[in-house]
Order: sequence, then structure tokens, then C-alpha cells
Amino acid sequence: MRFRPCIDIHNGKVKQIVGGSLADRNNAAKENFVSEYDAAFYSRLYRSYDLKGGHIIILNAAGSEYYEADRRQAFGAMKEYPHGLQVGGGITAENAVEYLEAGASHVIVTSYVFKNGRVNYDNLKRLAAQTGKDRLVIDLSCRKRDGEYYIVTDRWQKFTDVKLDDEVLDMFSEYCGEFLVHAVDVEGKASGIEKELAEMLGEWGRIPVTYAGGIGSFDDLEELKRCGKERLDFTVGSALDIFGGKLSFESIAVFGK
Repeated sequence: MRFRPCIDIHNGKVKQIVGGSLADRNNAAKENFVSEYDAAFYSRLYRSYDLKGGHIIILNAAGSEYYEADRRQAFGAMKEYPHGLQVGGGITAENAVEYLEAGASHVIVTSYVFKNGRVNYDNLKRLAAQTGKDRLVIDLSCRKRDGEYYIVTDRWQKFTDVKLDDEVLDMFSEYCGEFLVHAVDVEGKASGIEKELAEMLGEWGRIPVTYAGGIGSFDDLEELKRCGKERLDFTVGSALDIFGGKLSFESIAVFGK
């Protein structure tokens, strides 16, 4: 159960946001924290603690006026910690190798492998062929609808028709080496984990899975440990003192070694 730190980049700045608040229109998001430091600062911090496998997420859409500023931040972070961090946001078969060659350990993908709410197998296979299975992470972040978890895309704004269950996890695991799963409804709220989701992911447990969303205390981490059968890695964002929260980054780093 390892700690996977994060660097979320929005409008050219490192931020912590409420996950469900992202909108392409006007590049809007409800902000919990906007850092005075750049992404490279956090990358150096994570490297100093030897925390591997964290993720850099570019939150603006490709074509946004801020997208290139986000990318510059991401490339600066990768330069400071070669092969220590994963990167996601706008990843395609055409640009994945660029990120890997720039120092990303893995690339993370969601929206590119879905089209009109369904799995785009052509894109998935093309991307996996470029990266290799072991350097591809599929982001299966999800929200609840009608009592079931459905994968959401496009900065968590759009529901797909794909329900997150063992069959879907089995299928995607043939193409990638890890999963990243944000519980979007509690992301950025530090209000407690999605226990049902953690239990499903922990029970499945066939390749590494990083859970993100709602962790705001050590009690939440113990709950995740129990629900996830000690199989899930975890991300903490807004609750950390380095992002304006109350939880000690150093304590979490030690806990998640």
C-alpha cells in the first residue's frame, strides 16, 4: 500500500481542485488550493523522499489557451525526476512516446480510449503498441449513477456507458500495467473514501491499482487499507499540508513507503 503523490496542473499552475467541478467552458474549476510553486518544485520534493509512481495530470483540454502552459509545467517536472512520475492528460498514440522520452515512467490515458461513451479498441491497441503494456496506465476514474460506478472521461465531465466491474477490469488489464481510479464524487473533498469502490478494487487486485479520492485523515487510510485488502496504492491531494491541508506530507510519505 504505497503512497503515490500527485501534481495536478490547471491553467498553467499546480492546483488542488474539487474533481467534479472541472469544466472546459472558461477553463473553470472549484479550487481548493493554488500553489505559489511550480510543478518542478513538487517533483524535486517527491524525488527527495524517493516516492515513485506518482502522477502528473494535465487538466486543461488540448486546444485550451492554457494547454501549452500545462505541458511546460509537466515537462519541467519530468526533467527533475526522470522515470519517477507518470503523466496523463491528452495522451494519444501520436504523443505518448514524446512523454516517455522526456522522462515519464508511464503515460496515463482515459478519454482517448473511449468514443461516444464506448471503448475505442482501435485507439487502445494503437496506444499500447506505442508504449508497451508495462508503461501504460489506464485511468478508470468513475462516478456513481443509479447505484453503479461508471467510467467518466473528458476531465470527469462525461459519463460513458461502461460500468466498472470485474469484467471490465479484466479486459483493460490485458493492455496496461496499472490502473488509476479516482472516486470523482469525493475527489478533492477530504470527506472519506468510497468504501464500495475500494472493496471492489481490492477484491479484484490482479495488477497494481492506485485509488484516489476523499482521503482526509489517517482513519481514512486505515479504512482504505481494510476495504482494499492492503492491495491498493493511494493518492492524497487536498488534505496534505503541502497543498494547504492539515495532513503532514512527511507522515504520509513515511506511512506509504
